[in-house]
Amino acid sequence: MLRERLVANSPRLAQALQQARAQTPGSLTREIELNRILLGTMMARQLPATAGSLRDVEFRVFSQYGDDGIIQYLLQHVDAPESFIEFGVETYRESNTRFLLVKDNWRGLVIDGSESNVASIRTLAEHWRHDLTALASFITRDNINDLFSGAGFTGEVGLLSIDIDGNDYWVWEAVEVVSPVVVVAEYNSVFGSEAKVSVPYAADFTRKAAHHSHLFFGASLAALCALGERKGYAFVGSNSNGNNAYFVRLDQLGDLPALTAAEGYVESRFRESRDASGNLTHLTGSARLDEISHLSVHDFTTDSVRPLRDVVG
Repeated sequence: MLRERLVANSPRLAQALQQARAQTPGSLTREIELNRILLGTMMARQLPATAGSLRDVEFRVFSQYGDDGIIQYLLQHVDAPESFIEFGVETYRESNTRFLLVKDNWRGLVIDGSESNVASIRTLAEHWRHDLTALASFITRDNINDLFSGAGFTGEVGLLSIDIDGNDYWVWEAVEVVSPVVVVAEYNSVFGSEAKVSVPYAADFTRKAAHHSHLFFGASLAALCALGERKGYAFVGSNSNGNNAYFVRLDQLGDLPALTAAEGYVESRFRESRDASGNLTHLTGSARLDEISHLSVHDFTTDSVRPLRDVVG
């Protein structure tokens, strides 16, 4: 693997790892993070100029899956201002933009609906070492633009990452005060690759309350691709875990290949479904769709709200 080769070929990295093993628990955590950043920086420098698919450039430093690598790769192909916005970040320990913050020193805005999560973010060293604004707010399509502009983010930004497990489609549709070069948007692969659907908009939507299974949230990839096209973006692929879609603004697309939803769709294999008592049931494949097929979605093809089973056969 690339990681093992980097360690073998880098005396500095090998020495850093050896030193980290001798640290006390508190300092060890920091040393591990520093080594992750160092390794990620080296991996970013070895990214190919072109890739057959986004999965070929994946690596993880702070992202949940391989999104750190995808973001670094795409940013090599665009001319983007060094600023980002990410919302739905929880405590920011795991996020799509933290590597950008610490490696590239980008200016950033992060938003989460939990006051305690944002308080935790403000205790991070990154909060004072870098130009990072952290806001606590439950995001709706009615407040999103005020949140951005109130924090000093308007006009062109380098990257926008959307992951709120609910009104993702509706909030992205409402964004007007910023024009991101790259957009990362979470999609719900349970909805399939063809149907253009989303959960109906509700300002107070939460994934947990919508259905006990936790499977009813967000929008389909096809719906996000249609929205992206309408807003002036090309879909360029998904991560290999089947939960994040990547869009590049058309004026910055260059030689990056644009894909259809069917071409770039990846089915997730998460087994996170729950029963009415909150116990994991580990549903897979079509059983996940069956669990929520009776629930109503907004079907953008007919511009109507109807049961999911009537849209996704």
